[in-house]
Amino acid sequence: MSRIALLSEEVASQVAAGEVIDRPASVVKELVENSLDARARKIEVMIRRGGSSSIRVADDGTGMDRDDALLCLERHATSKIRTGLDLAAISTLGFRGEALPSIASVSRFRLTTREHGALAGTDLAVNGGKIEYVRDGGDAPGTQIEVRSLFYNLPARRKFLRTENTESSHVEHQLHLQAIGHPAVGFVLINDDRVIHQLPPAANLLERIRDLRGIALAAELLEVPDEEIGGMRLRGFVGKPGVSRSSRAQQLVFINGRAVENSTVNFALREGYHTALMKGQFPVTFLFLDMDPAAVDVNVHPAKREVRFRDPGEVREVLIERIRHAIEGGRAQWSATFRGAERAGAGETDGEVVSGDEGRTPDKEPSLPSHGSMDRPQSMDRPQSPTQGYSELIPVPEQVALRQDWAALPRQPEPAAQAAPRPAEPRPEAEFRILGVLGRLYILMENGDGLVLVDQHAAHERILFEELRRRMEVQGVPAQRLLMPVTMQLAPRDSDWVAQNLDTLQKMGIGIDSFGPGTWKIDALPQFLKGSDPAPLFREIIDELRQTSATSSRMRLGEDVIATTVCHHAVKARDVLREPEMVRLIQDLLRCELPYCCPHGRPTMIQISYGELERKFGRKA
Repeated sequence: MSRIALLSEEVASQVAAGEVIDRPASVVKELVENSLDARARKIEVMIRRGGSSSIRVADDGTGMDRDDALLCLERHATSKIRTGLDLAAISTLGFRGEALPSIASVSRFRLTTREHGALAGTDLAVNGGKIEYVRDGGDAPGTQIEVRSLFYNLPARRKFLRTENTESSHVEHQLHLQAIGHPAVGFVLINDDRVIHQLPPAANLLERIRDLRGIALAAELLEVPDEEIGGMRLRGFVGKPGVSRSSRAQQLVFINGRAVENSTVNFALREGYHTALMKGQFPVTFLFLDMDPAAVDVNVHPAKREVRFRDPGEVREVLIERIRHAIEGGRAQWSATFRGAERAGAGETDGEVVSGDEGRTPDKEPSLPSHGSMDRPQSMDRPQSPTQGYSELIPVPEQVALRQDWAALPRQPEPAAQAAPRPAEPRPEAEFRILGVLGRLYILMENGDGLVLVDQHAAHERILFEELRRRMEVQGVPAQRLLMPVTMQLAPRDSDWVAQNLDTLQKMGIGIDSFGPGTWKIDALPQFLKGSDPAPLFREIIDELRQTSATSSRMRLGEDVIATTVCHHAVKARDVLREPEMVRLIQDLLRCELPYCCPHGRPTMIQISYGELERKFGRKA
């Protein structure tokens, strides 16, 4: 007797449903995608009891005639592709023709539809995959689908559903994705007869983000200019440095209008921010990447959650480059708030930097140190203990942050050397004046927008970090020869990557040469890399560098050590700074490539606007 038998149509449909539909949110996703493919301009979603009792999705799309309404319930029936060649260039959200028959096989299903201009529509019902009736309907043009008692004929699957609140939150998340991905479409979400969202068509993406995520988050976003690079068009918004989350919940990326998950994209987003994020944090992004449909495969996951790129390296480079460009563009806008630091109290004669006491004539020219060796009363005068890393190889330079001659700065009167600095006269709106120091850690400044707090330790860390990294790049990476060269066999893909990046690895201080097919000899490693066995250490290096940009700094391997080193040498909390030193600190910070945050991702400056202060004091509602 044969042990292999064909599954019945009913069982086959339920198996297919298990691949596509796993919870009410999956039903909403598939139905809303069909509505969007039907060019709907308004979509209404109504659920009861988290969607397990009832789901209804109504749209004003093109609708269907009776023949199409019956045919759409057949497996693999679709209007979106015709031949196998069409699978290589998918331009719609749905294309397999599995959603409706899968949903109808595990629920009590009803579909009503009418084409625009048709006298009558179609009303049909399906119970567990079996058609109950088909008749004329008189509903408005478009399509309305009602799904009741989901998984009623699959008790085992129904037991895996979570609480009503949990399932409702998943449905709401799916609607958020579709609403952000298609801001020109209006959406309505009703949960147990309560309107949760009523989103009219938005004029632009930022307006939709503001409606869904709030004004506060929208104000913390940087725009990624709409630009085409290498046949790919990237646009959207990313969070300012320091705006992050502990999960990827608000890391949204849409490929040709489809919300996707992809490891290449995730690594590119992290790399684009680099030291602007703390470890364990993820950026906030609303990015849209439009590309040739033939260059991306959306048919690699039953639920279409994941995609695969034909050239992932090119996609990664485009994402990294555009995100960095957006952050640099935001840097100019960010610096404009504090650009008075470049000329704070500047005299009208020779442009020298002066303090708030303009008319003062110093008795003699002072000799003030740079930030690398600031005048440190009490704790700062203690000798620094040796630190491992770059400070052992090349000492932190004494003039590391020096941009101008300190002799150009006037001397503070001796009695007030360690006192709070006297406020300067008010400056034009874009400039700032130093008000004082809070807790001997935060420099308080006033600018045209309100109050600015500067973390002197984080600011000095950023200055030293970028200066030391630049010096190490110019002078080269110190390498240490191994007593005994190590040979190692690499997998074909890893070996190919090493061969293509051999020059870059050698510039990073790694002595590596080919030693036969797939075999490599290592005879030197950077001094900052510690490890008893070079082979596993080198494999970790390969894994890390493969995810970075081709234009990344060759000091990437040592940046953690640099960050740790400068932390020991930077101005500490409770170190007393004189006003000229504070002015120079702000000046040097604004000249940094990434002044927003320290090398560990913590913010260096915080702006508290007058509006926020007025709300705190009850002056503004």
